[in-house]
Amino acid sequence: MSFSAQFLSPAEAAKRLGVSVKALRVYEQRGLIAPVRTAVGWRAYGPDEMARVAEIAALRELGLSLSQVARVLEGDAESLEPALAAHQAALEGRLHELVDAVDKVRRLRADLSGGRAPAAFDLANLMRPASNVSVAFDLPWPWGGERIELQDIRSLNYIIGPLGSGKTQLAKRIAETLPGAAFLGLDRLAHGGAAAKALLNRDPVLKSRVDRTVTWLVEDGATVSEALVCLLARLEIAGPTILVIDMLEQGLDKATQEALIVCLRRRGSESRPLFCLTRSSAILDLDAVGNDESIILCPANHSPPTIVRPYPGFPGFEAVATCLASPEVRARTEGVIAWRPQVA
Repeated sequence: MSFSAQFLSPAEAAKRLGVSVKALRVYEQRGLIAPVRTAVGWRAYGPDEMARVAEIAALRELGLSLSQVARVLEGDAESLEPALAAHQAALEGRLHELVDAVDKVRRLRADLSGGRAPAAFDLANLMRPASNVSVAFDLPWPWGGERIELQDIRSLNYIIGPLGSGKTQLAKRIAETLPGAAFLGLDRLAHGGAAAKALLNRDPVLKSRVDRTVTWLVEDGATVSEALVCLLARLEIAGPTILVIDMLEQGLDKATQEALIVCLRRRGSESRPLFCLTRSSAILDLDAVGNDESIILCPANHSPPTIVRPYPGFPGFEAVATCLASPEVRARTEGVIAWRPQVA
């Protein structure tokens, strides 16, 4: 069989559609797409498959699980209703922000008409998105008090670094300094599991939200576990609280990690910021990082933490990549700590 230029390789198709090659494999495994094969067995994506993937990506953007996507593609339009309702609520939230911004402009113009020049602070707030969050603080050990400022904090923020880089100390300081933030440590299952279960049993509305998220994750391949339910409960209980979560992947297998990070991305740019320490390539897939996400690298040499863009060649990209490992490797090294000799 010969193929024209209309047929693309997985890498070419993924780049053109704005999805990852991994996503294409998952769609194929779930029977949503069926790329043709070349004479030597390579996958190839023609116009029909490209249109199909674009449709799947659009449905995923609306927050549908892969099972729901399959039902919609088979003609079950009712599966769209909850997703469209949530999307409408998000759009209405943006509309309120736009109305507030227009009101600010009107007030400033009225001041100008009255001969009153606007203050620089008012102009800065006008240009800054309403959801903008920033924080400044003195760095803890091992940096020794150097001042740092995190600006334009995104909806989803990864904190990463090698063993001994100070990433946990940085995470705790962010939680201490950022208004309305809380640190969720590795003891969350041992100390918080029973409390979370008790709260779920007392609050049927909260339990319903957690159960709905669990169902969504299971449809995407996750395995139900105490670690997962406890984490989801803490996320729901947090409400407007900004959470800083130590090792998001703790106690979760690879499929669950992959489903969880997709679920967290669904929250959108208007949701409260979330900080996640991780060293798992299933959580931080550098090919899938979006515009509402940022990577904070704590370098091995204890130079100040930096924001790293997820592009090969960008300063710090290779250092980030070397910190990441598959869940299988992470499981083998769990519990390993950095040891520093005492100076006499």
